[in-house]
Amino acid sequence: MSNGKGAQNAAEKSPQMTLKECLDECMEALDLFLNNHFDESLQMLRPRVNESMYHALIYATILEMQAMMTFQHDDISNAGNTMKSAQEVCQRFRRKSPGLANKSEGDSLTEVQLHAEVCYAECQLQRSALTFLQDENMVSFIKGGIKVRNSYLIYKELHSFVKSHNCHKGPSHVHLVGGISFGIGAFNLTLSLFPPRILRVLEFAGFSGDKEYGLSLLQDGATGMNLRSMLCALLLLCYYTFLTFILGTGEGDVAEAEKLLKPFQRRYPRGAIFLFFAGRTEEIKGNIDEAVALFEDGCKAQQTWKQFHHMCYWELMWCFTYKRAWKMAYFYADLLSKESRWSKAMYMYMKAAYLSMLPKDEARPFGEEEVDLFRQVPTFKQKIAGKSPPTEKFAIRKARRYKASCPVRLPVPVLEMMYMWNGFSMISKRPELTEGMMQTLTEAERTLLESPVNEYAVDDRCLIHLLKGLCLKNQGLLQDAEESFYRVCSSEKKIRFDHYLVPNALVELGLLYIDQGRRAEAIKVLHKAKQSYKDYSMESRTQFRVHAALAKLKAETGEEDDTHL
Repeated sequence: MSNGKGAQNAAEKSPQMTLKECLDECMEALDLFLNNHFDESLQMLRPRVNESMYHALIYATILEMQAMMTFQHDDISNAGNTMKSAQEVCQRFRRKSPGLANKSEGDSLTEVQLHAEVCYAECQLQRSALTFLQDENMVSFIKGGIKVRNSYLIYKELHSFVKSHNCHKGPSHVHLVGGISFGIGAFNLTLSLFPPRILRVLEFAGFSGDKEYGLSLLQDGATGMNLRSMLCALLLLCYYTFLTFILGTGEGDVAEAEKLLKPFQRRYPRGAIFLFFAGRTEEIKGNIDEAVALFEDGCKAQQTWKQFHHMCYWELMWCFTYKRAWKMAYFYADLLSKESRWSKAMYMYMKAAYLSMLPKDEARPFGEEEVDLFRQVPTFKQKIAGKSPPTEKFAIRKARRYKASCPVRLPVPVLEMMYMWNGFSMISKRPELTEGMMQTLTEAERTLLESPVNEYAVDDRCLIHLLKGLCLKNQGLLQDAEESFYRVCSSEKKIRFDHYLVPNALVELGLLYIDQGRRAEAIKVLHKAKQSYKDYSMESRTQFRVHAALAKLKAETGEEDDTHL
């Protein structure tokens, strides 16, 4: 008899014991993982990955987290194959006839079979996340979308089944409920971020996730003591400290993030993951020095997974950017360019950008020279797994200016990229940081006015207006900010290269109007940004932000959204 069959029969004979043992051991392995004992955690899980659905799932989940940090093709495909094997293990424990709807049969579902459903759906959900990560083209979006839809339907059925049936509430029931909360919560939250246009492609037409419902389910999951607490907490921390900035309107919920972090920090005081998120929350609050100390601590806490260091280096690079310590920021971009494979082109671009911010006569570290570095950027374009990330494409496009034998300098490349990662909202709490950026922009503007006019002049001036508008908004000078954004829009016909500037200036105007309660004007400019422009740099990121701003307006007036999940 094969190993799998034996495991299934054993589990059927004594589901309580086997299931409970598996869950206990997986909780222990996760505990090791959160305490930076990554290899020991995988060693504990490895022997049972072919016989226990939970061992298989958690083992594959840890590999997937690693892949998401490295962005390395081999890691991504390895995690994908491991998750596929985990799904096959779950399949062996599932009920043979499809669906949970048949009540008489539904009542006879064993505890093991219920857990198998939730684990199977989770494998599918994570595999689709990897599909998106692996390749940004439409085919993989649709492939991933089909897996996602299937996973969503299982969760939905399980959710109503557990609510309507008096499920056997054994000691493992909290883990089952935690798994369902994670799935339904993740779906609602994630789909609420997507603009309808992308949802249609994913065959989720007519749906829009219920963000508040998703957050509350994940909150319940994160605060309970179950196997998915950590996953719920990490997803929420990512949402509060990253997604709201990169895909949203830049209003991370720091209080919620800190509340979530507290118990984990008490339990895992040296846990690298939690030091990282603690650093990120300080950064959002504008406490840059405290953030720097926490990111440095996160690097010291463990040496096994270098990828964690890279995440910290990336944040440290931005922290020093906010302080205008260009050489320190350059140092972290240099470290990343040597050690991380996420996007060599991006790191090379940032190195060149930092050097270009230094005074002409100042010595360059390592004897490097920005023109030479900018020229190298396109040679690092990623060729693996479909397209390169949109930020990398943006960097390559901007670096083209340095191809000419006598290049026209980019005026403020660091501040422009900082805008792409929504860094101006990060410094909004610290007037002296905004003041510093304003000085840099004023100097750049003066240099532009004194330079001979060239083909990039209008674009460069518009970029400076956009960024000055953000600083003026931070300083509470709303009328001046509005004028700055408006100057970008009124130059639309003259912009030659940076076509992304106008839709983004409209988004910023929209957000400014929302803050002032000028609802009708906000809706008008946001709809214009959404519908009148396409095929510009970083378009999908801008579309996500338009969607978030419109959703914010809806939430404020309590309007009902289309369809909840």
